[in-house]
Amino acid sequence: MARSFARNAIVLGLLSAVGPLAIDMYLPALPAIAADLRADPGVAQLSVAVFFLAVGLCQIIYGPMSDIYGRRRPLIVGMGLYIVGGVGCAVAPNIETLIAMRFLQGVGACAGMTIPRAVVRDLHTGPDAARLMSLIMLVFGVSPMLAPIFGSIISESIGWRAIFLAGAGLGVFALALAAFGLPETRKPEARPTSNRRQIVASYVRLLKDGHFAGVTMIGGFGMAAFFAYLTGASFLFIDYFGLRPIEFSVVFASNAFAFIGAAQFNALVGRRIGLDRLVLIAASVFAGLTILLLAVTLAGGANVVVLWAMLLAIFGSLGLVVPSVAVLALNNHGPIAGTASALLGTLQMLAGGVLAGGVSLFSDGSPLPMVAGIAVCGVMSVSLAWATLRRGPVLPVAAE
Repeated sequence: MARSFARNAIVLGLLSAVGPLAIDMYLPALPAIAADLRADPGVAQLSVAVFFLAVGLCQIIYGPMSDIYGRRRPLIVGMGLYIVGGVGCAVAPNIETLIAMRFLQGVGACAGMTIPRAVVRDLHTGPDAARLMSLIMLVFGVSPMLAPIFGSIISESIGWRAIFLAGAGLGVFALALAAFGLPETRKPEARPTSNRRQIVASYVRLLKDGHFAGVTMIGGFGMAAFFAYLTGASFLFIDYFGLRPIEFSVVFASNAFAFIGAAQFNALVGRRIGLDRLVLIAASVFAGLTILLLAVTLAGGANVVVLWAMLLAIFGSLGLVVPSVAVLALNNHGPIAGTASALLGTLQMLAGGVLAGGVSLFSDGSPLPMVAGIAVCGVMSVSLAWATLRRGPVLPVAAE
């Protein structure tokens, strides 16, 4: 049982990491891409935003399809599209083609970012689901810790186009995992004979579920804060603060380490105090830290060390929020776990994409647009947490 639990965590974590790898590996090279393709930094940043947009929109397709046809087949199709998009990015002659191929890459990566959550719900609920989700985050977390470093090394030694070829190679590995390493957890007898009307009805029912919508967007604004950071971080730390790409990679990896490290305590703390109380406390800490960082930035004190340290604490608090709200959102929707996972991911990604676009629009090279966007996310996240979860536990507190 323990061996199967660990194997599922590794396979699902690696599949989930494909999408983040497509972001994290190329972030240090984003200024170089903009210069090589003669594009404005704001236009180059759209290659980040369209990826999020594709992932957000396509989840509403992958989710129901995984409920109807099983989990493995949509994953295989998605990984194939991801590979094609990666190769297209590598040979892109201009920024417009790169942006289009990034969208296609996002369409493919979306499968790996949507379906593993449904697989977790197929297998477990409650604290056991939180434990598996946290282990997946641990495997998944190797990506943002190591990918920027590898990406900067590849970019500086071979060129930025090789980053996308390396990503396509990882896509081939993920395709093999989906085809041969993942057992089908959605058995034929559990699959509905759905039509479009039933799929729409499922989405309407989920949107009318105030608990599902509220819990989803607690995590949605948490993820949006991370997307705001992703959009502006490379230009901020490299162009504004003067760090080398490899130095920026270390900064980025440390923030990811804080997120993933904190996530490993979700199951333990959730068993003791309940996942709902854990989210309430962590969201409050997250919001308080973002407001403090905004105040420091407005006062002119956001130098590279202060910004780095504050972001470490902010993303550490998010590591306690994001995996927990995914479990809370899906817990009562097992029969349509794929559809619920898709809607959860779509709402969260769209929130992130809108905020990433806003940060790009107001970008002036200083930390303020990014920090302000993160602070807005903190306030919205904690407001939703108290509105949705203050009435009491949604999941029972497990006995010790």
